Amino acid sequence: MLTIIIRSIIIYLIVLLVFRLMGKRQLGQMQPFELVLTLIIADLATIPMAEVSVPVLHGIVPLLTLVILHFILTIISRSSMKLSKFISGKPVIIINPKGIDYEAMKKLSLSTDDLFAALRECGYFNISQVQYAIMETNGKVSVMPKAEFAPATNADMKNKVQDSFIPIVLVSEGKIIKENIALAGLGEEKVLEIIEKESGKDIKIKDVLLLTVDQMGEAYLQTKTGEGKSFTTERLVNA
Repeated sequence: MLTIIIRSIIIYLIVLLVFRLMGKRQLGQMQPFELVLTLIIADLATIPMAEVSVPVLHGIVPLLTLVILHFILTIISRSSMKLSKFISGKPVIIINPKGIDYEAMKKLSLSTDDLFAALRECGYFNISQVQYAIMETNGKVSVMPKAEFAPATNADMKNKVQDSFIPIVLVSEGKIIKENIALAGLGEEKVLEIIEKESGKDIKIKDVLLLTVDQMGEAYLQTKTGEGKSFTTERLVNA
């Protein structure tokens, strides 16, 4: 039993390493060759875990071989457009200004039900709202709506807006994130001062659920027992 446990831990760590090396794509974002490799890896990993008679090395070597194959195919895909199309396929226009491209649908083995389901996922329930729909190589559908159905932007409305900034987490679940307060150009004393000022009471760091602030000084504070509060503080200089 101990042998099986140890073998399982070893294979788990190897598979974890393999997927870390392959990147962080979600299953629905994988190219066909990446999905195939993922399925094979999952199958290979179970064999040395369950079969004690199979040497662990016989499970590790194929896994590492597949990682090398993955990198080779990735390099090939980036270096040659023709080979990239052969390995991963190419995007296909399935809706154009004339309507549905039935021939393209047949080549992709798509039904109209599949098409409408994909359009609904993109937020469009009527095909007359769509100018173009493209089937990407990872199986997702991208939609360009007709001009009258496209969401209005600030540029369309000629609104003047400020740039957005990613908030910096200063305190998370009762702990000060030291590298972040250094990035923000603040000290722990300043963070405590902000918390005491905005909470309106003497509160300890351990009682803070979240404190964030962005470059423009827009901040958010929430204690573990209270409600969240948005407020404006001093603008950050170093962020």
